Amino acid sequence: VSQQLKEEIRRGFAALEDPLAGLLDMLETSSDWKGKGHSLGYYISSELQLWIKEHPTVQQSGMKLKKLQARVFRILAECPANLLDPLISIYQLHTVDRNYLLGHVSHLYHKGGYKEAAILSIKLKLQPDQDVEKMCTPLLLQDKANLVEAYVGEHPELQCKLLQILDSWCAPGFNIKDISRQYQGLSKYKPDKFNHKMLSKLIFRLLEQFNLDPALCPNVINQRHLRTLNYLFYKRFVEKSMTQENWTDHVQNTVGENRWLQEHLLQLLINYSDISTAARWAQRCNMPKEILPYGVADELQKLEIQERVEETEKAENYEEVKKKKNDYYQLPIPRENIHFLQTLEEMLPCWEKVLKPGQVVGIDMEWRPSFGVVGKPRVSLLQIAVGEEVFLLDLPQLLEKTEREDEKEKLSQFIQKLYSDPGITKLGYGMSGDLNSLAATCSALKDVDKQAQGVVDLLTVDKQVDVLAPEPSYEDGAFRQPEKGLSLLVQHVLGKPLDKTEQLSNWEKRPLREEQILYAASDAYCLLEVYGKLCKDPTSFGLNSDLTASPVGKPSIKPRAKKQLNKQEVPSSSGQQCKRLVKEASCPAGPISPKEFSVVCDNMLQGLGRYLRCLGVDVRILENEDDHRKAAEIARQEGRVILTSGLPYQTLQSQVGEGRCFSVNCSEKAKEQALQVLKHFNVQVTLADIFSRCQ
Repeated sequence: VSQQLKEEIRRGFAALEDPLAGLLDMLETSSDWKGKGHSLGYYISSELQLWIKEHPTVQQSGMKLKKLQARVFRILAECPANLLDPLISIYQLHTVDRNYLLGHVSHLYHKGGYKEAAILSIKLKLQPDQDVEKMCTPLLLQDKANLVEAYVGEHPELQCKLLQILDSWCAPGFNIKDISRQYQGLSKYKPDKFNHKMLSKLIFRLLEQFNLDPALCPNVINQRHLRTLNYLFYKRFVEKSMTQENWTDHVQNTVGENRWLQEHLLQLLINYSDISTAARWAQRCNMPKEILPYGVADELQKLEIQERVEETEKAENYEEVKKKKNDYYQLPIPRENIHFLQTLEEMLPCWEKVLKPGQVVGIDMEWRPSFGVVGKPRVSLLQIAVGEEVFLLDLPQLLEKTEREDEKEKLSQFIQKLYSDPGITKLGYGMSGDLNSLAATCSALKDVDKQAQGVVDLLTVDKQVDVLAPEPSYEDGAFRQPEKGLSLLVQHVLGKPLDKTEQLSNWEKRPLREEQILYAASDAYCLLEVYGKLCKDPTSFGLNSDLTASPVGKPSIKPRAKKQLNKQEVPSSSGQQCKRLVKEASCPAGPISPKEFSVVCDNMLQGLGRYLRCLGVDVRILENEDDHRKAAEIARQEGRVILTSGLPYQTLQSQVGEGRCFSVNCSEKAKEQALQVLKHFNVQVTLADIFSRCQ
């Protein structure tokens, strides 16, 4: 508002005998303030609110104030949200009898003004005296989850009550349509948005946002664990990409002592494996015979359970390890060069070797897979490869044992110095995710990503490497996923892929198994070998041979067709090329047009999908009833980038290559989301692209 208008408004107040009554006269005879946005009525009300603070003598009290308040309540029924705060402050509505306020809100509610009733309740802090289910249900039916969050935002007891109500709607056998039938004829009702899937997503978001105990919501937690079980069965029996020991560990942790999940586990074992395996698990879970499925109880009596379990697991593991040994990348260093560190004293040799100027180190991190559980992952293992050695830092133990503040500082200072020293080249693959998890593990490292220098993310280099896209294959009648991410890069550069069967291990459990230790060391050490070979011969991998000609900020890629990788080595000046590769890896790829950009939008981002399509992007959008995992299937089959948000991102990013899944801020509007996506992927839109695709 211009200074001239402000001064005119203030002169008007000073000229009135009763400015408070004068404002109501204006609002009652005008309608400009009823629309959206900042009206003249809003500016005058806001200015009066400030003016009263400077002229407290104009404040009213007693019967005169009560009469003014009665007039205000007639206006509040049509009042936009931005006018509420000034009017509540000017007319001291917090001093009105609480029962009268509750009655006014109830009147608004029963007239169908559910949103208005909720907003006014928040402003007047009436929530503790209201029925949270009654107030929030119509808002959820109108897809106003953000308003529901605000309604319970400052009231922990209401947060718990709301989550218990929402969880009760997710109970097996509960018909969610029974809720919506009570509100037939509701304006702006969005039945397609009100379903178990939406409720489940909302519950997990609120649990994380309000930092509440997930035990409040047993129904959705059980459903999520069941989905985890189904995923583990797919990995073990369809993909065959998990070892028996690793799989068993995760199944035990997922099922625990939950009888409902145990019963589902037995049914899955009967479907995917056999009755004798189901019987062994029934014995392991101490399940009563009367609840066992048909045939399992009989099998339980016949088997000598423990001997069978041990013999089967040993045989299966031996066969798997034997078969895999020659198919995958093998560590070229002896086992004694892998050091597992749990104390600061053990860390000293690591510090001396890693922090040498000019050093090149490979860094990777492991954490327990979340399987959609609420919260950010915390790093369980930090792997640092240097020279002919790999150091495995047991971060939980190191942080626990360094009880004194000065000791904790030493550990965090080592990691900060490592990342911030430009003289030490740090190699990683998809390092932004690792650094975010590192920040969540130790608060002293929350800014390490901003301080990082001398970092080479091989994910950026991988996007430039000239290779053919791999195809899915079938081995011994079993479906095998194509290699992806770092494993695919290792296969193309070094000849064999990484063995990823331990990727989904429980990295928090101690002691680590030998297979886990070798896997963790390989993930870090392979980065040194890949980087060394790319530096030695960039041209045979489709990278620009004349790296010195690349302008800073725009890495040059040879414009040639994709072909089979040429592994022949050509002698070259590797030192200069290594330096240029560091620069290229930290720069974004060149700009692309919307026609070259293909995405699949998850179903919570349908607005974003339509907006991107308007800009000429090749977009596929999931339907409301589609499972999130369908996005990964489409992405793999059609080479699309997944756009998703919230918890599904954790699940989907592990199912596609690094950098092929992007998390969008769901609270922003489609336009802001689109700008975020276009900027991240360096997509440049021209006038010719707009509406170039069928809408």
